[in-house]
Amino acid sequence: MSNKHQPLNLSHLEELNTPGAGYDILRYVSLPDLLGQDTEPILYFMGRNLARKFEITTLDDIVYLFDKLGWGTLDLMKQNKKVFVFHLLSDSVVLRLNAPFNVDFRFEAGFLAEAIQQVEGIECECVEEINKRIHQIEFSVFITN
Repeated sequence: MSNKHQPLNLSHLEELNTPGAGYDILRYVSLPDLLGQDTEPILYFMGRNLARKFEITTLDDIVYLFDKLGWGTLDLMKQNKKVFVFHLLSDSVVLRLNAPFNVDFRFEAGFLAEAIQQVEGIECECVEEINKRIHQIEFSVFITN
């Protein structure tokens, strides 16, 4: 199988309609067992790799993808020359944060870093902060060059 793929058109996601529980079990239970202590960095780079598979040209594309992939509603809260700050909220985020297993958002952080890099044409890295009290995830995408 070749690593060279045509970028996925965002409209292809309209053909998918599956519940997210199976995804969550794979992500938060099976993958950590398989990947061990390297889970978080591997998920981050898996997220970056996934973003490269899509035709992402605008911030609206990123917001659409977060929603369509079931990750939640992504809102740009702040933008300047050095950082983009996003908040992620949704019922799915609340459910994930209340799940009986540890959850993280490294995959989404990697995806967001790469997506912003594609849109802006600048190198980026992303960190996330989980606020369980208000069920919100804050992503800070830093410009690294």
